Amino acid sequence: MTLLKVALLALIVLFAGFALWVRIAPSDPARWHVDPRTAPDPTTPNFARVDRVVALPPATVAERIAARARAEGAERLAGDDVFATWIARSRLMRYPDYVSIRLIPESTPDGTATRIVALSRARFGYGDGGVNAARLRRWLPQ
Repeated sequence: MTLLKVALLALIVLFAGFALWVRIAPSDPARWHVDPRTAPDPTTPNFARVDRVVALPPATVAERIAARARAEGAERLAGDDVFATWIARSRLMRYPDYVSIRLIPESTPDGTATRIVALSRARFGYGDGGVNAARLRRWLPQ
């Protein structure tokens, strides 16, 4: 019985340590601030990409993305209004996901538009249950 208690306690300590690590692990901008136009797909299926043009100027698109990201508690890791990487965290375990977004001005017949190229990916885990794709749908203007 004592061995079982020790094993259970060890598992609890390991789980608590991992839960703490995912919250405090440093995020290196050199690793996570990547250009979504050229970054390769992650080797795990816990990511989503978007490449589309919207009929809004880049400044408006940048403002909307920043407002939506901050409303969900995301923090900018690196970059500026036209090329930024955000850290968004999962609700329960607070796992970090990295969202790199580049805005490219596009000329269209009816005015200025913006190409949005985005890559949202998880740092930990294997699958994301569609969380990254859903985040891009919420954050990015249509």
